[in-house]
Amino acid sequence: MATSKPSLLRQLGVFSATALVVSNMIGTGIFTFTGYLAGDLGSASLVLWIWVVGAVCALTGAFCYSELGINMPSSGGEYVYLTQAYGPTWGFMTGWVSFFAGFSAPIALAALAFSDYLAQFFPALHLENSRVLFGSGDWKFTFGGAQVAACLLILLFTTINIFGVQRVARLQNVLTGAKILTLISFIILAFTIGDGDWHHFSVPAVRTSTSSIPTQFVLSLFFIYLAYSGWNAATYVAEELKQPSRTLPLALTVGTILVAALYVGLNLVFIYAVPLESLKGEVAVGALAASRLFGPQVAGIFAALMALSLMSTVNAMVTIGPRVYYAMAKNRAFLASAAIVHPKWHTPAAAIVAQGICAMLMTLTPFPQLAIYIGFTLNIFAVMSVASLMIFRRRKGWQKLRVVSFAYPSIPVIFILVGVWMIIRGVQFKPMISLAAAVTLATGALVYHFRLRARKAPASTVETY
Repeated sequence: MATSKPSLLRQLGVFSATALVVSNMIGTGIFTFTGYLAGDLGSASLVLWIWVVGAVCALTGAFCYSELGINMPSSGGEYVYLTQAYGPTWGFMTGWVSFFAGFSAPIALAALAFSDYLAQFFPALHLENSRVLFGSGDWKFTFGGAQVAACLLILLFTTINIFGVQRVARLQNVLTGAKILTLISFIILAFTIGDGDWHHFSVPAVRTSTSSIPTQFVLSLFFIYLAYSGWNAATYVAEELKQPSRTLPLALTVGTILVAALYVGLNLVFIYAVPLESLKGEVAVGALAASRLFGPQVAGIFAALMALSLMSTVNAMVTIGPRVYYAMAKNRAFLASAAIVHPKWHTPAAAIVAQGICAMLMTLTPFPQLAIYIGFTLNIFAVMSVASLMIFRRRKGWQKLRVVSFAYPSIPVIFILVGVWMIIRGVQFKPMISLAAAVTLATGALVYHFRLRARKAPASTVETY
């Protein structure tokens, strides 16, 4: 009697899926990017508005991905959608980009932010204390205590994720609960007993950017896009969701709205606590705000809790990423080992390990440039995925969500227009980062056509729904 291959199991409900979305979204961006935005935009109102614009874009994207996900409830997210809409080359490239810019790089970024918050207790872990290995300017590569701590964190969660999704989901639920409780408490206590000043909102900062405000606003959206990027998280584990047609839209929508509210609230706290001029260039903005609001002793508690929150973000991304590579490898569009499911733990163990190694190497790269590279590259494929909805909606039997149908095609068009404008401005004003994204895409296309395409059997295609 033939034994069937181990497969992924439908074990995740609404709460676990929403926790995955929330944990994947809340992390590096909200804990670090406001310091960069303060210098780039120089105005408290613009800093707040850019987070609101990001929330609207994330919500429109979540609505569109919900419709894509309920019609194609297979793990892999954009890989599945782009393969169906534009062909296997684009499907492979989105998975290729996801490996580097979608998960490995954001895991590295979150782990480095974790190190910088931990540096409130161990100063040697500050990013600024890392020494240059080679390179200069924006493209120098560094190593020090921050990178060591970041790599150890990545190794920890990579190991845990090998041993079953249910165990990881329970851990994720605990970490997510602690994260949300910490952030809500921080917001409430800041405005009730914190030593802040509303006058900070009317005091501008001297801008560090020479670009015009409209241009810089668009460029700064790359930071915001990265901060909100987890709104599509549940689509990557669609194959492990119970009742995906109900669970997926709820998880994406509730998770995105909850995170947007927390983001705006936290930015109000940051500016209430610290004048914009003093926020400029700060990485651990949460720790700085806590110190000003409650004093150094209480601030240490919040810094530790925020470091714990970043642990949740790392764990969420370590969980999600390998499901993309699994879906690709299952269709012979990635390394065959990524499709191997552990017979006992039912996890794509080889894919989890490969991602962990790549993420640890990426901790050596510069923080702000890595953030913009991630935002720029992921934006391209998110725009293509939302645009594919207009192709799929012409298919017979396609399930249409009411929220997307309302004033159609306004919701996908809003997302696409903002995304295309970001791409144009990014190419104009960040040519080196645009080039890095282009090189990533080009190498993905070459690997597919010269290495994997020839190996694929003629019948090997993504499942059609």
